[in-house]
Amino acid sequence: MNPHAPLIIDVAGLRLSAMDRQRLAHPLVGGVILFGRNWHDRAQLTALCRQIKSVRRDLLIAVDHEGGRVQRFRTDGFTHVPPMAALGAMWMAGNGDGQSAMEAMNAATAAGYVLGAELRACGVDLTFAPVLDLDYGESSVIGDRAFARDPRVVTALAQAAMHGLRQAGMANCGKHFPGHGFVQADSHHAIPVDHRSLKAILAEDAAPYCWLSASLSAVMPAHVIYPRVDTRPAGFSSRWLQDVLRQRLGFTGAVFSDDLSMAAARQIEGRQVGFSEAALAALGAGADMVLLCNQSVVDGGAPIDQAIDDLARTVVQGQWVPSPACEERRQALLPAGAALGWDELMVSARYMQALSLLPA
Repeated sequence: MNPHAPLIIDVAGLRLSAMDRQRLAHPLVGGVILFGRNWHDRAQLTALCRQIKSVRRDLLIAVDHEGGRVQRFRTDGFTHVPPMAALGAMWMAGNGDGQSAMEAMNAATAAGYVLGAELRACGVDLTFAPVLDLDYGESSVIGDRAFARDPRVVTALAQAAMHGLRQAGMANCGKHFPGHGFVQADSHHAIPVDHRSLKAILAEDAAPYCWLSASLSAVMPAHVIYPRVDTRPAGFSSRWLQDVLRQRLGFTGAVFSDDLSMAAARQIEGRQVGFSEAALAALGAGADMVLLCNQSVVDGGAPIDQAIDDLARTVVQGQWVPSPACEERRQALLPAGAALGWDELMVSARYMQALSLLPA
């Protein structure tokens, strides 16, 4: 086992280049996040995942594939899973007797299974789902990615969706801790600020993380500042990641940073920092892994190479100490068993039933 491989990086194209292979072989690299540019069809995606695993079997292959508008693979047989808000709408459609809630939970399990099983059939290990944010009707970046406004409904539907992912042999990642739904700004472009108190956030947005602490495999924090709790965004805050998430809420799984290439991701106490400093800040705050996305297409991947070199230097200089516990949490996200192949999946009774349960 590597002492700690915290960097999750991307690759530029449909297959690995020699430079991709060199980066992925580095002991500080723990995985790959895939994007739409890495997709042509199922055969190509499956071949790419096999190439990645041929470099190192322990590399984690991940993707943002939630259903709705955040679904990287949409053609060549992949199911267009509806947005999670459709499941919340199912829940709310009843007359109060509870039947619609039970049907929505069953559909959420089906959605999780379809998402996970199709990805695993092509060699993908993990999707960064489910979204646990509450839908206040304010955030365009969250919107229908959220199940509902009520944290109890979000928790129940997320639990069901995660059960479906587990049926497919896939772990899960709840996001964006402690909650992104209350703020309007899109953290891809600006730094959102949520002025509520810790008590208010824990009672609403963070409640699903408490109620799901025994079920969540991983958590991704929000690039949001909550100044009444800490002046740093949650992903750079030991107050949020260690004091609140781990100690108060009892979470024991893996913590990913959100994408450090996002505009809000490298704002620390009013100062813009580079990728390497941001990665160290996230790791120091309590993240197990840090995402550096869409940098393979920038100057031939120079930002990735710089981040690897800088992090290696901090190890030599004693500024950062790799953590075996963090590495254990990373490797726990790798699927334990073999997945059904695509053709076998398409005719399996569980899969066909799951498709029939998805909301239109």
